[in-house]
Amino acid sequence: MRAARIHTYGGPDRLVLEEVPKPEPAAGELLVSVKAASVNPVDFKTRDGGVKVLLKYRLPITLGCDLAGVVTAIGAGVTRFQIGEPIFARLDKLHIGAFADFAIVREADAARKPEALDFVQSASIPLVGLTAWQALIEIGGLSSGQDVLIHAGSGGVGTFAIQLAKHLGAHVTTTCSAKNAALCTSLGAARVIDYKTEQFDEGNSRYDVILDTQGGETLERCFRVVKKGGVVVTIGGVPDAKFGKAWGLNPFLVLALRFMTRKVTRLAKQSGAKFEYLFMRPDGAQLAQIGALLEAGTIKPVIDRTFELANIKEAMAYVESGRAVGKVVVTP
Repeated sequence: MRAARIHTYGGPDRLVLEEVPKPEPAAGELLVSVKAASVNPVDFKTRDGGVKVLLKYRLPITLGCDLAGVVTAIGAGVTRFQIGEPIFARLDKLHIGAFADFAIVREADAARKPEALDFVQSASIPLVGLTAWQALIEIGGLSSGQDVLIHAGSGGVGTFAIQLAKHLGAHVTTTCSAKNAALCTSLGAARVIDYKTEQFDEGNSRYDVILDTQGGETLERCFRVVKKGGVVVTIGGVPDAKFGKAWGLNPFLVLALRFMTRKVTRLAKQSGAKFEYLFMRPDGAQLAQIGALLEAGTIKPVIDRTFELANIKEAMAYVESGRAVGKVVVTP
């Protein structure tokens, strides 16, 4: 089978499409024929070695984190899925490999593909959907009538998060460029801030929940506009020491993270807000709930373009350029 793999960390040239043996599912696993897989920033960060402190891979590895496909074989103990059944999933962080003709998926991480969506649409959802769900519902506790700020509303996570927040009854503010303002409004944003001409932390607006996707200075400025007792969740920038401890990083790395994020920690304390760094986890049960919203048409996928697996380098370069609106999907 074909697989897009890296043998060493580095730039775009390190990714190669090559023939490898088809894997066999172990106990509790599914072998899935990949019909579509989406590209996410974590893919090129993995390729570059940007997450190797958190994720200890044995190279070579096949890249790709989420997919939609058909179950072609099952391991011992699998009870929820049958051969021939269409599924979608975010792969386990230590067992990625969606950019291939076949991939191994843990049963616990998979959900049945929504019948109303095709494979391309379904593949665009798992990572961004679970990220938004865990940030806004699980950590943020977002509820009806609250004010939420979602950064980069036209991106993969942003387009899903706006729709989810709207569904929850929140008043949604988002940031994006002027050319994507109409899209964000159509998804449910009540207010759109053009980040090129307006600063989101100017004025009197305050938010119960803020979803930051940028890190750095943008994250620091979020604490100027979060309400006391509110929540700031980030998926960008550097993890904090609390996250490092939870992931079992060695004490020296935890100490380094504490030093690197000391300003953010101080700002969070001064603002009286809860702060969390989120590295989304696979969760088949949550994905099934997301699938129900997709089936009902409550949330709709936003897809920029598709590429064939043979053009995986071009697909990743397009996402890395920052020009994509919504998701980019790769098909066989």
